[in-house]
Amino acid sequence: MSFGNFLQESLEVESFHTRFSAWTPFNNQFLNRQLFQERVTLISHWFDLWTNKQRQEFLFTILSQCSKSQLRFIQDWFSERKQVARVDFSTVLPRFISLYIFSFLNPKDLCAAAQVSWPWKFLTEQDCLWMPKCTKFGWFLPYTPTQNEYGAWKHHYIACVSSLDWLTPREAAAVYGTLNEPKTEDEELQERQREKCLRKMIWEKIAFHKKELLKARPPWLSGTRCSRLQKCTSLPGGPHLWRHGARLYETLERQFVHTSLDALPKQSHLSGSHSYSLIKKNHREVGRTNDNSSCALQPRIILISSRIPAYEMVMESVKAGIVAVLYEHSGVTLEGLLHLTHRALQGRKAQSLGIFSSGNSREIDLLQGYNICIKNLLWPEVRDFWEKLGSCVATEEEGGRVDFFVPLGASEAGLEVLSQLSQLTGTLFSAPTGIATGSYQHILSDWLWPEQGQNPPSNYFSESKLQAWSSFTEFLEDTLKSVRTELKPLFKNLQESISGRMIGQFMFDTLGMSSILNNQDTVQTLAEGLMELSKEGSDKPLEFLSYFLLKKSSKKNNDFEGNGILTEGDLKEAWDPLMKERKLQMDSVKKRTQVVRELVQSERRYVQMLEIVRDVYIRPLRAALSSNRAILSAANIHIIFSDTLRILNLNREFLDNLKDRLQEWSPAHCVGEIFIKFGSQLNTYTNFFNNYPVVLKTIEKCREMTPAFRAFLKRHDKTIVTKMLSLPELLLYPSRRFEEYIHLLYALRLHTPAGHVDRGDLTTAIDQIKKYKGYIDQIKKNLKMREQLSAMQTVIWGCPTLSEINRYLIRIQDVVQLHCCDEKMDFSLRQYEQTRDLSLFLFNDALLITSRSTSHIPFERTSKTTYQFIASVPLPRVLIEDIPDSKYVKNAFILQGSKHEWICATEVEDDKFLWLSVLQHTIRSSMK
Repeated sequence: MSFGNFLQESLEVESFHTRFSAWTPFNNQFLNRQLFQERVTLISHWFDLWTNKQRQEFLFTILSQCSKSQLRFIQDWFSERKQVARVDFSTVLPRFISLYIFSFLNPKDLCAAAQVSWPWKFLTEQDCLWMPKCTKFGWFLPYTPTQNEYGAWKHHYIACVSSLDWLTPREAAAVYGTLNEPKTEDEELQERQREKCLRKMIWEKIAFHKKELLKARPPWLSGTRCSRLQKCTSLPGGPHLWRHGARLYETLERQFVHTSLDALPKQSHLSGSHSYSLIKKNHREVGRTNDNSSCALQPRIILISSRIPAYEMVMESVKAGIVAVLYEHSGVTLEGLLHLTHRALQGRKAQSLGIFSSGNSREIDLLQGYNICIKNLLWPEVRDFWEKLGSCVATEEEGGRVDFFVPLGASEAGLEVLSQLSQLTGTLFSAPTGIATGSYQHILSDWLWPEQGQNPPSNYFSESKLQAWSSFTEFLEDTLKSVRTELKPLFKNLQESISGRMIGQFMFDTLGMSSILNNQDTVQTLAEGLMELSKEGSDKPLEFLSYFLLKKSSKKNNDFEGNGILTEGDLKEAWDPLMKERKLQMDSVKKRTQVVRELVQSERRYVQMLEIVRDVYIRPLRAALSSNRAILSAANIHIIFSDTLRILNLNREFLDNLKDRLQEWSPAHCVGEIFIKFGSQLNTYTNFFNNYPVVLKTIEKCREMTPAFRAFLKRHDKTIVTKMLSLPELLLYPSRRFEEYIHLLYALRLHTPAGHVDRGDLTTAIDQIKKYKGYIDQIKKNLKMREQLSAMQTVIWGCPTLSEINRYLIRIQDVVQLHCCDEKMDFSLRQYEQTRDLSLFLFNDALLITSRSTSHIPFERTSKTTYQFIASVPLPRVLIEDIPDSKYVKNAFILQGSKHEWICATEVEDDKFLWLSVLQHTIRSSMK
């Protein structure tokens, strides 16, 4: 073989030489390309036959073996053929860059951005965005947010902004003046011409609106009083009103509203006649058909307010034969309450009338907006109410009387109220004289002018049941909240008083209150004995307990005479100033000492409750924190308990001062200066009440997020040591203590002679504590109104935002909506058909109209009520027209808004009268 042939064969063999593969030639490009195409076709064929999962695994294997340049090639291919139009930058960019972008938005834009998506909501509610916006205005959080908590600074910003006071430019110019420079003569001339043109345009529009308004009014104002209403549409002083330009239209609207209110009925006949007639006759003539009738034919009547805690138990305590009237505290006017009283008496006169409502030693919380005190007693509507109510009771010579279950006899202001009412009506008014701090025990104390040696409560109530109710008022109210929810739907068609009695009877039968009351002292004494036994650790527990019980019983017997309830005695002749002064001088020293003793004892009990918080909760939590087994963080402990500890130190010092003064007590000693010193340090309580909602939220959040704290509360809440109370219940005591301070100070001043040195200091202390009590009441009122509006917002579907400053609910009325078949006919011949059920929500500034639907739950007797929003009408734009009763319709009326009208009817005639009465009163109040 030649060398050339050998070289040629070696080259051919080398051309088929492979590298890294058994089938790809190394140097033969043509063959290499051909084999590659065949293999790609084969793999493509296999790829078509594979499932989706197999294709994904194949792609994952291929892509994981690609280099960066190859992956970049795939990215470029996708960007050319599959372009991505929109990308959320917050999901691509790092979080700190996204937050930096959002930091340029103002608060309004941040709130709008939070509604785009969940990632944006999470980013825009971060504290790092809202904290600078709050601190810029000096708004700081009263607590430190936890690690996993976000949105706290945003909520704080919204809360601060919503409570700001704002002024329009015109109001700001009137208050603070203007910074505008003086204008030249040409500028002033141009401005006058511009104002003249604008005024001319306004007058033309007003004239057009007036014509349209007069054309639109007559159709729905037609009826029995149509002519009288149309006569009132002409405004008095015609040309004079045209000078007011822009105010004419508003004045015209108000005139129509006032006209419709004046045309409404004032009082209903019991027979349901054509329309209601106004009570013009003298009420003293009611029931005088037989003046010589005996007192046995005259009933006793008791008015019970729904604001009383566990009022169902009070209703059940009423004796047989006593006429009980349960009335709503809110949504009823004085005229409505008088109407309910007349309906209950049915033309008779009452032997005695009791009023069981909330209140204190200075005033009676009779109705919402009517706290009867010496300041408003002579208002025309209040005076007229008491005169008419007094005429429903027999005269003093016949044994008639009015009994207030409010401790008005324990203060000078209360005695003045009783004296004014007696002079105003000529009827004997009575009230309890005792002070029972923290409960309703004052109704069981001595009364002014008891009737034939008996206290008035025994005339109306079963004393055992009433005493059971007064002993467990707070616990019964908490229990009855759930009982009302369960049982009231079953009693929906019954009257309110009957359903209240049934619920009260259910509670008495279930709880066995009489047996609980009889064993209450024994159980309390045994609990105290067991606590002492656990502290002593005696080897003979039975002997120790028997000795403790004997010692306790002897101590109570010794204290019985010295710690009696405050009484005023028999002051039947006390309206004579000389007799009253002589009687007070005789008993002032003794009763003043009793009030001071009651003050020290109640303050000792209050401090003991605060010490329970310190010993049972604060000390164990701090001990666990110092031993590196923390149950709560130091920040949370500070938020929850710091203000309570400051209050404890303040009141312990106050208690020590009272004890020292009581040890050296004499008639010449003073207490007012101690109260004045205590009142100057009330900023501690201010911090507590400002942070109180935050404290409760912190407790709830720690209970949910910290299992150790949840177990801690489970071990310590509602035990014998904590008086069967939980931590939130113990934190309620500071808010209740100030009402007790005011009661005791008024009673102390009542029994302090006019020339005593302490009388001026007591007056100063009363004003000081009373002013702070008003601050606490305002906080409670605002919180309650906010919660009430929030609950309404969730109940009514499609309802606009109800949260407005100073808005509160007055009454809810269920009605049916009617449709008139032929409006051209006379009222007495018109026929109506029911279209749907409505619920009217009356607020102090608007009327909310909703549709009501009832759905029944399968296999249960209860039903569920839902509300759908229809319209909201401002009260100054609401017009009302009465529809007289006929054989086709009963208890109907018309509500007219700016665009729509609703023909409504109530089930009961009393509901119509009460609803129209409170609606009239609210509309007049909103237009003042």
